[in-house]
Amino acid sequence: MSIKVVIQKWKPKAEAYFSTFPWKNMLFFLFFLVLAFIFWLVLFFQKENVEGTYRIPLKYTHIPEDVVFNQALPQYVEISVADNGAEIFRLDIKKKDSLEINVEELTDGGNTVLQGDQYRQLIRSQFSPGTNIRGYFPMNISLATSKLQRKELRVVFDGEITTSRANLVADSAVFIPENVTAYGSEQSLDKLETAMTEYTLFRNLKATSQLPIAINPVEGVKFVPDRVEIYIPIEEYTERTFEVPVTAVQIPKNLDVKFFPSRASVSFSVTLEEYKKITPEDFEIKLDYRVLNANEDGRVDLELTKSPATVNNIRISPSSVEFLFENKTTP
Repeated sequence: MSIKVVIQKWKPKAEAYFSTFPWKNMLFFLFFLVLAFIFWLVLFFQKENVEGTYRIPLKYTHIPEDVVFNQALPQYVEISVADNGAEIFRLDIKKKDSLEINVEELTDGGNTVLQGDQYRQLIRSQFSPGTNIRGYFPMNISLATSKLQRKELRVVFDGEITTSRANLVADSAVFIPENVTAYGSEQSLDKLETAMTEYTLFRNLKATSQLPIAINPVEGVKFVPDRVEIYIPIEEYTERTFEVPVTAVQIPKNLDVKFFPSRASVSFSVTLEEYKKITPEDFEIKLDYRVLNANEDGRVDLELTKSPATVNNIRISPSSVEFLFENKTTP
């Protein structure tokens, strides 16, 4: 049955029901309901000693870089308060600001525990002067720390970089800064030789980019900074192909070598800036006689023995050639 047929079937029944519905009584009921709510709200605002419990996040600041806390720090403090209804209502709808704990300031002079009046004053800063602080948890916060060893580590990239079709990575990626400081126990730092980044994929880069990347966390070790910038030089490339002769070296005077084919196509990627500077003479394929002589199947793989440092993605076709030794005729 289609939706249209269902609507046509039930439409007359719905119209009949709503035409007889006691709308007037419903409006009176809603009016008195709203009135009752307003009356209750007024009474609530005037009521004294209304209790409320609030969870306030803790924010630790000015922590020395070369220390670690001996105990895990709480992230929240649960606070029970009492005040008039209007103030409790305001607290219920107000966004809770973080309670800042200045570690350097609080531990100055050897104090390692936040408690008592010092703790209570911090908590009171979050409420009105007339609000009664009935209790809070945790009752105290240990700020005791231990000194850490430090070690400078070179940042190493872990991931993949891909470029758009006409671009290639022109050079090695560079980190800013190149080194980070690792803080930890002597045992944990001895295991680290480099600071590895989190595994990251940079896809389809079209231009030189400087991007943020995080240092991969290591349990028990703190990295400063824990995020660096990676600079990836990207240049536009074009393809070019040359025919390069296949030659042999260290050949005895009474022998000659024939290659089939005798030339190979060398294709490569080069920047537009370097395109006109590259010539066929910049490439060589020279095979050593000793390698040929030790070969029993008469076929050898081709490798470039000379190529410019400015080219990338070099391909040789064919990848191997057949060869044949011939005795030179004495004139």
